[in-house]
Amino acid sequence: MFAEPHGLGHYWRTHYAQRNFQGLYRWNSFDVALLIPYFIVMLVLAFYGIHRYQLVWLYYRNRKNASRSSLPPSTFSQEDLPFVTIQLPIFNEQYVIDRLVDACCRIDYPRDRFEIQVLDDSTDETAQVAEQIVRRYAEGTQGLAPQPITYLHRTDRVGYKAGALDAGLSFARGKFIAIFDADFVPAPDWLNKVVHHFAETTVGMVQTRWTHLNRNYSFLTQVEAILLDGHFVLEHGGRSRAGVFFNFNGTAGVWRRTAIADAGGWQHDTLTEDTDLSYRAQLKGWKFKYLQDVECPAELPIEMTAFKTQQARWAKGLIQTGKKILPRVLKSDAPWHVKLEAWYHLTANISYPLMIVLSMLLMPAMIIRSWQGVTQMLLIDLPLFMASTFSVSTFYLVSQKELFPRRWYRTFLYLPFLMALGVGLTITNTKAVMEALFGMQSAFARTPKYRVQKKGEKSQANKYRKRLGLIPWIELAIGCYFAGTIWYAIASENYFTVPFLLLFVFGYFYTGLLSLLQGRFERFGSTGEFHEKPYPAGI
Repeated sequence: MFAEPHGLGHYWRTHYAQRNFQGLYRWNSFDVALLIPYFIVMLVLAFYGIHRYQLVWLYYRNRKNASRSSLPPSTFSQEDLPFVTIQLPIFNEQYVIDRLVDACCRIDYPRDRFEIQVLDDSTDETAQVAEQIVRRYAEGTQGLAPQPITYLHRTDRVGYKAGALDAGLSFARGKFIAIFDADFVPAPDWLNKVVHHFAETTVGMVQTRWTHLNRNYSFLTQVEAILLDGHFVLEHGGRSRAGVFFNFNGTAGVWRRTAIADAGGWQHDTLTEDTDLSYRAQLKGWKFKYLQDVECPAELPIEMTAFKTQQARWAKGLIQTGKKILPRVLKSDAPWHVKLEAWYHLTANISYPLMIVLSMLLMPAMIIRSWQGVTQMLLIDLPLFMASTFSVSTFYLVSQKELFPRRWYRTFLYLPFLMALGVGLTITNTKAVMEALFGMQSAFARTPKYRVQKKGEKSQANKYRKRLGLIPWIELAIGCYFAGTIWYAIASENYFTVPFLLLFVFGYFYTGLLSLLQGRFERFGSTGEFHEKPYPAGI
């Protein structure tokens, strides 16, 4: 019974080889109509993959341009420290609001030049919880002196997070605005490490690096942490060092208030209001800094549906921002390399619909090309495959080596799952990208957090758990389709494609099953702990 696949593969190879040898095989219009878009998609994905290599190159080539908290060009004297407003936009975050407020109230900064705004759009019991917490800290009943903290609650939620930040500015007294999302826990010295960089009057925003409170909670959070580390080390690091545009991440950063106003203020016509404002400010000439050595820990989503929600919001928002901002960037006086990097940055998520197209064309292309030999695959398919796929491995391995120079090799264990997870996100992210391209508006979908950090810790994830809909079932169906594609690849002796196809099978099954079984395995499978360390000296 094990001879059948070999026999079928032998038939395909013999049949097409004979037709090709005899000159009888001719490309027909149907073959061409399938293969042209197949190779175009592979080529475009390869270009985006090559861009990852470029970011690594920019990161190392411009190492001397890295900004550090210990080396600001100039500093404020203690008497001249500017007034800072800390804004805390929240929405239904009852499990983490007390931790956030406590951390901000413990920030080491003169209390006569410092205020905290809790900007609450909550529609559940978080509103009562947050108001009570603010009152206790304002009255000094939490073991601290009375804190300069106020509570502002909106009932309309107009503009979502951007609307809340804009509303808070109407009451803010600070010349500088620090922003933290609900799940962040800034260290007491965080503000002092950041604020002195604004002594340079052209600096409009300073971003710091996210770290992860619950990195070791589960296998999923380990993979999520690696994904975010790649963004913060190589994307932010490479772009900021090269002097091209990069974005504020919506939290763990400080803005100069005049830069916000000069850029047109917070606008809510995209889901990534932070990236939108960032590009508008940089087009106005404001300088941005990224402090990779300043950490701000936060909580990662512990469930697949929450992670999908987060990724879909970012994917849709970046495409929306690209539609809005790229024409301005391309018409601006910015150097061509700045424009090119902005194009790659804001259009990167178009790769998700392209992955769907590739998924549909993969098996037909395999059938049409089943006559080809190993040489053609090595000359055509292998370079495209390496450019689009191996670049992901290189990108994340380098980022982990920068952060964990002694333990980065453990990342090899996660690479197949990381790439598979990227494949598994194609359905939700393609839906988000297409909505953005066709101008379909949607609400700002928050990422729920539950204050879980350690393995084995029980969460209350059912409180804010999202409805699943059909997407997990679609993911499982596509996983089955690719399982059939693997069978065909083996049967036709096209073994080269099997590892690539396995990523598709595992990715779709992984995201589909974890969505359907969410909460059952949320603490399963962490293979080793990566503890956050200070950024290595000299980098």
